[in-house]
Amino acid sequence: MYRKVMHENGLFIVAVVALLMGLVNTAIATPPENHSVDPAWMFTPEPVSSKPLIVTEPVRDSDIPVQLTFVELRDGVYAPVGLRKPTGKGPFPTIVFAHMNGGLGLQWIREWTQNGSWTLEQFLAAGYAVVWMRYRAEVDSSYGSPLSEGEWQGRQIFSRGPFEYEDAISIIEYIKTLPWVDGERLGYMGVSHGGEMLMKIATEYGGLRAGIASEPASIEYLARRPRDPGDIALEPEVETDEHYSPQLAVKRAFEMRHRLDMETAMKRINAVKTPILVLGRHRDHNQDIFRLNYELLQEAGKDVEWKSYDHDQHAFIFVKRNTNGVYDPDPIQIQAVGDSIAYFDRYLKAAGEKQDD
Repeated sequence: MYRKVMHENGLFIVAVVALLMGLVNTAIATPPENHSVDPAWMFTPEPVSSKPLIVTEPVRDSDIPVQLTFVELRDGVYAPVGLRKPTGKGPFPTIVFAHMNGGLGLQWIREWTQNGSWTLEQFLAAGYAVVWMRYRAEVDSSYGSPLSEGEWQGRQIFSRGPFEYEDAISIIEYIKTLPWVDGERLGYMGVSHGGEMLMKIATEYGGLRAGIASEPASIEYLARRPRDPGDIALEPEVETDEHYSPQLAVKRAFEMRHRLDMETAMKRINAVKTPILVLGRHRDHNQDIFRLNYELLQEAGKDVEWKSYDHDQHAFIFVKRNTNGVYDPDPIQIQAVGDSIAYFDRYLKAAGEKQDD
């Protein structure tokens, strides 16, 4: 009897030990999953929603509302965008628009959607989805250093801060994920600094089907050197000259060539694969840069075209409401926007690429 009890107790103990060992081994083999975005510092047993915040607002004098949302950028901060699409399911060819320098946030998106979107309305009417975007403000004279990313204490560390054109790339990549966007038919249109941003984007990124650089202030991109100290001092430049001639424009572009670091400029130009239309403005004080932007692309054998218009205002491609609160585009603006849509049609609306109704 004693031996029988001891035997049974021994079996019980062995069973308990085996059970405990099994539980330990199971715990070791399958640790609970950590769903945190910051796993070095936080354990999150259940996923927390990362659904983006989207606010839909009506647009003045339009039946097409705007969806306001925020796009996570490379360093984890967010940039606002305003999204609009034609009626129908899509997917639609889509144009991302960049107006000059960045900054000013969500309020800028709202103001320009309501009061500066005549140009975008024409694209909507032509069957394109459109995106107003904001990005961080320009950092002067800093382009050219590569951005590398590492890890420190479980989080990102960068060799420098991201630049505005890198924000635009993040936004473009986000736009491609939207179900009503045809990610293979994405274009970009930027004016002034926004045009120079296209050059930087196209040098480092191949995700655009085509782009328009309107009055591209590509001074930094083309590596313009400062004037020589011995140069004769010139009168202060005005943004719009009173007079224009094709001969004077050619002469100024030729003279500007000698101020470029041509080796650096051509290294950047040679990396471009995106088709680009460069839009100039006859009497702009930077017309020599606009024209050189085109000429260097052409000389490098790139898919590039040139048009120039005689308009009094810089950034004329984006039509704003006048003081009476109405859009009143002049004939040159109507022509330039029509030319821009026709250009994108050739690249983003090729035969057989039709959106669903």
